[in-house]
Amino acid sequence: MTIRPSARAPRPARRRVATGAAAAVLGLAVAFGGGMVSPAGAAEPTTLTGIILGVGANESQRTVSWYSSADTAQKLQVAPTAELADGEFPAGAATFDAIGGANIATSGGFNRHATITGLKEQTQYSYRVGTDGDWSKAYAFKTQDFEGDYDFLFYGDPQIGASGDLAKDQAGWQDTVDVSLAANPNAELLVSGGDQVESANNEAQWNSFLAPDKLRQYPWAATIGNHDVGGKAYEQHFSTPNTDRSGPLYSNGNPASNTSGGDYWYIYKDVLFIDLNSNSYATAQGGGGDAAHLAYVTDVINKHGAEAKWKVLTYHHAIYSPASHAKDGDNKIRRTDFPTAFSKLGVDLVLQGHDHSYSRSYLIKNGEKADPAEQPGASDVYAGPGGVLYVTGNSASGSKYYDITKPDSSGTSGAGNGPDPLNPDGYWYNSVQNQEHVRTYVKVQVRNDKLVVENVRSGTCAAPNADVETGNWCNNTTEGQPVGSLVDKVTVHPFHGDGQDLQVDVPDVAPGEFGWTIDGYNGLVDLGTAKETGGTHFEAAGKINPIAVSDSRRSLAPWSISANVTDFKDAAKTFSGSYLGWTPRVLVNGAGSKAGAKVASGYDDQGDGLSVSRGLGSAEQGHARGTAKLGADLGLKIPDSVDKGGYRATLTITALSS
Repeated sequence: MTIRPSARAPRPARRRVATGAAAAVLGLAVAFGGGMVSPAGAAEPTTLTGIILGVGANESQRTVSWYSSADTAQKLQVAPTAELADGEFPAGAATFDAIGGANIATSGGFNRHATITGLKEQTQYSYRVGTDGDWSKAYAFKTQDFEGDYDFLFYGDPQIGASGDLAKDQAGWQDTVDVSLAANPNAELLVSGGDQVESANNEAQWNSFLAPDKLRQYPWAATIGNHDVGGKAYEQHFSTPNTDRSGPLYSNGNPASNTSGGDYWYIYKDVLFIDLNSNSYATAQGGGGDAAHLAYVTDVINKHGAEAKWKVLTYHHAIYSPASHAKDGDNKIRRTDFPTAFSKLGVDLVLQGHDHSYSRSYLIKNGEKADPAEQPGASDVYAGPGGVLYVTGNSASGSKYYDITKPDSSGTSGAGNGPDPLNPDGYWYNSVQNQEHVRTYVKVQVRNDKLVVENVRSGTCAAPNADVETGNWCNNTTEGQPVGSLVDKVTVHPFHGDGQDLQVDVPDVAPGEFGWTIDGYNGLVDLGTAKETGGTHFEAAGKINPIAVSDSRRSLAPWSISANVTDFKDAAKTFSGSYLGWTPRVLVNGAGSKAGAKVASGYDDQGDGLSVSRGLGSAEQGHARGTAKLGADLGLKIPDSVDKGGYRATLTITALSS
């Protein structure tokens, strides 16, 4: 038989920007910068407000959006902070033209946005918006390594203005942003759960939401909530990459109306993020409903899913949550429409808002609990094929909390809200439910072979906590549950199919440490970080996960196990599987097993290495019955011309017997 992972059709590759390429791209921007600068600014100074840094299409991009009091041609200027002299931008600073238009009447003024491209990794940049002689103040952000592990933070419903006290809501939101980034200064993205404000076109609320200066230093990945959708201010304040603003993705089907909408996607390092406007869920409203979103998600994953190791969806309306919205009719529609498609598309994590309480689902497959034996609050979960984790964020500002509600008799799968057989006070789909009436945020650690999801307290019962300050209850002890303590933590281990996924990290020319890991659930075969050797090539080593062979047939017929490896790929970057060689070994004798021949890396002998089928082990006719365990030491040698990256390949195992 042939053991293979789930089939994936070839996809167009994403071009990732390594350090050298980034320098060249930014160099072009700098070279053209002088010709893009506007003449002297208008006589009357233009007021520039609402500046926010946004996520770009990939690690080498950022967007910036802002409001302008005048309808003038404006630009975004950026330069490495180290090149500024006494706060002045260098003459060759990269400059990007802004686009935009008039705001709706209630907002006043005009909106502008521009995209920074060609960023280099591990660099601090300063930027400003406006035009010559009329610039905003300068703000700064720092890029990190464009490959490898990283953390991002997810914030549920700030909904500034919901408590009725704008100042208290702003204070709570400011504190959560400050606390979360003080604890996680190297977080690379801030991801929204929607409902930035209470009233869609209330600019006083928007100003309070935009008050934290960290929103100009870390990229915000916006999401449309039901309190954002009823006006154009959301679209005026946020520019998002790869955005589809066609009619089916608006709740009323009309992008020209006074509503916001659209779906978008981006890839950041090894995660494909897809953000949906869940306000459009039923065709009776005029839009394309959930079917339009599923078509969008399917198209994006079909085209770009192979470019990332993880798939994360974000939308506002939680379909698996514990509070007052858990039984809403519209969420039951989504709960019927979404889960099976998400399972089949290989989604790993879904981040949601709307219910102003925290929950972490069991792994859900096709609208049912994937493993009935999964225990409440398990600290490690193993996705298997089709298992998806759903997380609902609590209030990040403290403006409004919803209390957890009770299960009913409507069923324990699909759209039902019945009880969990393992925890009858909770819903069947939730592993963890929590509401203390304290502010929290979610931290997600993206690692080679796991996602770690943590819900973290950013406040206590004490101020700033608007909903509690205005009379609501609170259940929290500062001593036992202080700021920074964990409400919940879970590690999600992915499914690798029936084959064995291999990974090697190729560093810059300066070598680093390397290692390998094997576990009992067919984990990633990690060849670690390759070491530069002899100034000519990289080397890495590891071992395959052992393969057990059992033969109890009376015929005592011969058998053989062989394998071959695909090319190693990281988005558009690739190197041949022929550079991988191995030394097969019999780890446990039995069933007449003999180890296959050693295969050299094609780097040594210009051969095919493991890119063609090679024998791991075999037994001759008449061998004794029994069991054996086969393994192999892997040896990888690749030229030092291979670009930096985190490369993966799949080893396909084939068993033959007459």
